[in-house]
Amino acid sequence: MNQREITVNGPLLNRSGDIAEPGYAKRPLQEYRRADIKAGKARIKEWDYYLISNGRFAVALTVADNGYMGFDSVSLLNFEEGWEKTVSRMSLMPMGKRKLPESSAAGDISVRGKSHAISFTHEDGRRVLRFRMDNFLDGFPATGRIILSDEPEDSMVVATPFNKAGHFYYNQKINCIRAQGYVAAGGKAFSFSPDTAFAVLDWGRGVWTYENTWYWSSASGVLDGVPFGWNLGYGFGDTSAATENMLFYNGKAHKLSRVSFGIPRRGRQYDYMAPWTFSSDDGRFEMSFVPILDRASRSNLLILKSDQHQVFGRFTGSAVLDDGTRLTVKDFHGFAERVENRW
Repeated sequence: MNQREITVNGPLLNRSGDIAEPGYAKRPLQEYRRADIKAGKARIKEWDYYLISNGRFAVALTVADNGYMGFDSVSLLNFEEGWEKTVSRMSLMPMGKRKLPESSAAGDISVRGKSHAISFTHEDGRRVLRFRMDNFLDGFPATGRIILSDEPEDSMVVATPFNKAGHFYYNQKINCIRAQGYVAAGGKAFSFSPDTAFAVLDWGRGVWTYENTWYWSSASGVLDGVPFGWNLGYGFGDTSAATENMLFYNGKAHKLSRVSFGIPRRGRQYDYMAPWTFSSDDGRFEMSFVPILDRASRSNLLILKSDQHQVFGRFTGSAVLDDGTRLTVKDFHGFAERVENRW
């Protein structure tokens, strides 16, 4: 498929509140301004999500302002022992009062409640993540401080319209950011070293339709001594101008076409812990995926519903860069997810 690359700076939205130029970029050239949105405040969704992993354990941090609901979350995942723990805190009707930054490159986030605190700050060219979540594991709080550095030059940026006026999704995924720091939980300490630990930032801003399902896969690590990873996804919006599929190799992005997720089924139900397959229409991403851990979460509040399966595991197969170089991948740690929302 032909994909439109955004190469010049400009506003993200036009006067009608629709995306001025749908497409993808390797850095955030389009300017997101909350004031340009024409939808009501309750429909605007903004979030910053970080996942830091070394393939043995990981921590995930979320701060979101989804209009009618604020959402703060901490997850700790232990892949060697096969368990995960997630604790989340919600608040009603923030409606933009959390003041999440309009750019991923600047602006800080700080949220606090009676039993938690999370902050994402920019300090001396690095990102610093701090958090505390009380009564997290075995009666102990979870605390941590993680420093992210050596941010790659390229990232995945995509401006996706929905087939509904005033609805859009503007998203940046930054893979392969080196991470160092610690997490303390349940009386144990987990340390991240920058030679083995990497972070991905999922920075999302937009106005979503009420009911949708998305698919996302991400990986960041080292392949034969070189930082390597990918971002794959689909399932929402009008992606005729561009997909969000990219490889990242030594700091540079390599654009892929469409990639399908082959999630196995058992009868009518998805069998998330059985082996998956991934295949691209251009033959440049062909992988098998063996799950290790399913971070599943389900809630049903009548008009609001969420069914999430973020499955971690190991990928084996091949990926082809823009210049035709074929990379062989074996037991490369990452995740793939399917999320169904009514929100």
